[in-house]
Amino acid sequence: MDCARNKIIDIVEYMQKLGLDVNFNTQARGNQGFFLKKRIDISKKTPQNKILNVLLHEFAHFIHSEIEPNLYKTKGSLEIIFNTKDDIFEELVSVTNFIDENSKFTLLKEHRSKVKSKILEQEKIIKNYYPKFQRSKKFSEFNRFIRFSKAKYLLKYDRVKYITPILRRIEYYSIDNLERDFNLSPAFCAYIRLRSYQRKQARISAKINRLKKYYYSPTELFARFVEGYYENKTRLRELAPKSFAAFECGMQNGYYKSLPQVIAMASI
Repeated sequence: MDCARNKIIDIVEYMQKLGLDVNFNTQARGNQGFFLKKRIDISKKTPQNKILNVLLHEFAHFIHSEIEPNLYKTKGSLEIIFNTKDDIFEELVSVTNFIDENSKFTLLKEHRSKVKSKILEQEKIIKNYYPKFQRSKKFSEFNRFIRFSKAKYLLKYDRVKYITPILRRIEYYSIDNLERDFNLSPAFCAYIRLRSYQRKQARISAKINRLKKYYYSPTELFARFVEGYYENKTRLRELAPKSFAAFECGMQNGYYKSLPQVIAMASI
């Protein structure tokens, strides 16, 4: 542990000589680390055994910003940061998956799969009563009935608070209590629940897409590649041979400025 602490101290001192402000007593904007311009924040909650990785990750962002000054606007270019015209995107995604299990979105994909099964279950119930039902088309029988029922509010929300127009009485409704609160057929209850599951599916897909936009941006792919280079060069070469060759070339010819020195200090 003392050895790792000494490495961290030496690396921080080196980064400070480069003009970087390195802080450890921060929230890092909810992340383990955060880089902005000439400042690196390492969250005080970061485990001791992860600090070197996070330092290298954020320093890689700094190096990237030195090579691509407009990085904050463009999120960078793989062609520029790896100094190659090869198509290396899929390689780098593999590296990111190796470094960060969260980038596989396993739990989110499992959740989405379960929700999809729930949608199919509700569709099956509906088709028992309305064999011609299709999710992509209007459910006319349901639409004619639902306009006279307060259950129509549950087509957009799983729970609603309804205030009666005259007496201003408060009523609460939930898709969990459809059968109890409304005189609906099993098919119509299933359709309302199907719509709820569709909303859940859309939210999960939107979250996966947001995370992909983050993880698959050139600057994040590069930073995690640098982590991989520090952690396991052999595995990195296997996962990303073209990227590895381009990176090694850049390391040797000075393209990555002070990055080789920092990696060397971390690897001692």
